[in-house]
Amino acid sequence: MENEKEEQPSQRKDHRTDAFATKFVDKTTSWQQKASRHGTTKQEKPQPAGGLDETPIPDAPPGYTLKFIFHRANSLPMADINSLSSDPYLSIQLNTSLPSRHKQDPNLRLRTPTVRRSTDPVWNTEWIVANVPATGFKLKVRIYDEDPADHDDRLGNVHVHVDSILDDWSGIKEQQYKIKKRMGSKRAYFIRGCAAMFNRNIEMSGSLVISVENLGPTSVGNNGGRLWIVGPCAWSQHLSPMIGRLAGTKEPGQGKDGAKSERYNFQANQFQLAGPVPAPLYHRYVEFKPFIAGMFTAKSLRGRILNRALHHQHSRIYNYDRTTVYGSFPAPSREMTLKFLDLVHYDRGGRIFTYVLTLNGLWRFTETGKEFGIDLLSKHTMHADVDIYIAFSGEFFVRRLKHPHKPPLDSGQETHPATEIGGGPPHEDPPSDPAYYALYIDNDSGTYRPNAKLLPLLKEFMQKNLPGLKVVTLDCGADAEKMGQLKQEQRERKKAEGKGTTVVMQDDGSSLSSSDEEELEERMREYAGEG
Repeated sequence: MENEKEEQPSQRKDHRTDAFATKFVDKTTSWQQKASRHGTTKQEKPQPAGGLDETPIPDAPPGYTLKFIFHRANSLPMADINSLSSDPYLSIQLNTSLPSRHKQDPNLRLRTPTVRRSTDPVWNTEWIVANVPATGFKLKVRIYDEDPADHDDRLGNVHVHVDSILDDWSGIKEQQYKIKKRMGSKRAYFIRGCAAMFNRNIEMSGSLVISVENLGPTSVGNNGGRLWIVGPCAWSQHLSPMIGRLAGTKEPGQGKDGAKSERYNFQANQFQLAGPVPAPLYHRYVEFKPFIAGMFTAKSLRGRILNRALHHQHSRIYNYDRTTVYGSFPAPSREMTLKFLDLVHYDRGGRIFTYVLTLNGLWRFTETGKEFGIDLLSKHTMHADVDIYIAFSGEFFVRRLKHPHKPPLDSGQETHPATEIGGGPPHEDPPSDPAYYALYIDNDSGTYRPNAKLLPLLKEFMQKNLPGLKVVTLDCGADAEKMGQLKQEQRERKKAEGKGTTVVMQDDGSSLSSSDEEELEERMREYAGEG
């Protein structure tokens, strides 16, 4: 079912609702922690509404697999008066006539990388989507100028409508679509108009070049009731020294004198996994208190305040700027597994990560832990961008195995962090063979209360997307004692490997300014006062 709600660009300036969000969301932490361990008591008590939703996928005939290619744009307006240019990217939404399990289920979306200082950007971004129905699709493309310091200006829209798809549909080949100015930034078009007065070669009307290739019918058995992303498996890394200072997260480095050092730097990661996400992985937020429903649906005054503030916090954590790193893989591969291990720093530092897996297979994760500042970022609500329904959520960590050909839980197996093992961190570089590592992943999330019976499905999905990596699942209820011991070993390793290092600030363009320092200190005082 087509969702008419339009996606808006991220607002990155501080908002007065931030303080409300921290206060109210923190109140839910104790309730969520109790609910996430509901399986530890002998007598089951009635649980709040939410958690696993067994609504089946609506029946529909199988559709087609399409490859969308967003080639380039030309003659875009100029959002930056100093450079007479823009930093454009595309925000894309695919709508079809397929009914959804619930009206709140998100549409398929894609954000391209940002092209710096260009009014004629080239992306050549591919997007392969399976099960597009024979009734066609509506592609909504919005062009934005990235501006982390303020807000992203819209530069225009392009809509592509295809009424039907048949086996012999020839697709669309590098077709130019005129960019609609109606919703574009008046300031950006005014700057371009002024520039055109002095240069006859500057055009006022821009265009976007798109291709759509029909790869044939999707092989899905008898039910084609949902879309999914086949690939590519794109990833992005979002860095913030300011949040790193607040959260106490650091990355290893080397000082000018060669001594071991660390830099404050918070890292948020997004990884598009190859679909489809197993259909039973379908969880709704848990209504611990009446106001929580309003927070997700934004229907009450308090709910609207919380919803807006959490969206804002999400955009700050997963912030796009000049330090954002992009990449992609055509399909799951050994190289993709190694990139994941690189994003989580292999087995260095005893890190623990909070994660959310969306219905469309986007895996978001950041480092988290028991420390006060980091716990602020442990809210799965924020990581999910206040999505009502997700696939799965919890925490994970990575350990290096002494014996790569033995199972991680084998009685003769040794792992780091836990015991000292040669041939890797903290004294040597990590091995570059995924067989040496195990991913320990759980369902420790009171926000969505993922069902432990579905952990085998989650394991299978992760193994498919991370070839060569061993996967161990932990139930936060039945395995609570074991899970707690493993995470405590991670924290102890983090403390041990952090000794004897010098902490330095970033010296690049993403470093903290004096105003950032003042803001940081103010926020820390606020959080301390609320604790």
